[in-house]
Parts: sequence; C-alpha cells; structure tokens
Amino acid sequence: MAGQLEVKLIKSGIGFPRDQRDTIKGLGLRKLQQSRILNDTPAIRGMIKKIIHLVEYREV
Repeated sequence: MAGQLEVKLIKSGIGFPRDQRDTIKGLGLRKLQQSRILNDTPAIRGMIKKIIHLVEYREV
C-alpha cells in the first residue's frame, strides 16, 4: 500500500504562471493554509515538485 502525503498551501498562486495555478487546483487546494491528504504517487510528487515554493508537505 502506498503512503500518503499531507499537502498544505502556504503561499498564494497570484502572480505565478497559469500552469502553476492549475497545479494548485489539481491538488485540490483552494485557500491559504488549506491542507489535503493525498496518495503518494509519482504524479502527485511531480505536481508538488512543480509548486514546491508554494506548498509544504509531509508524509502521513
């Protein structure tokens, strides 16, 4: 069974490229300080890597 990651939006996507804002939405994050628990898959890891400057994450 794959682990899980808690991803938290710590900085707004305003002023960043459209693809990065779309990645935030793709992770299901809508508001600052909102967190989501997601399955730890290569696709999710790639999305986090793309917006690492806007989010914090930890393994759950």
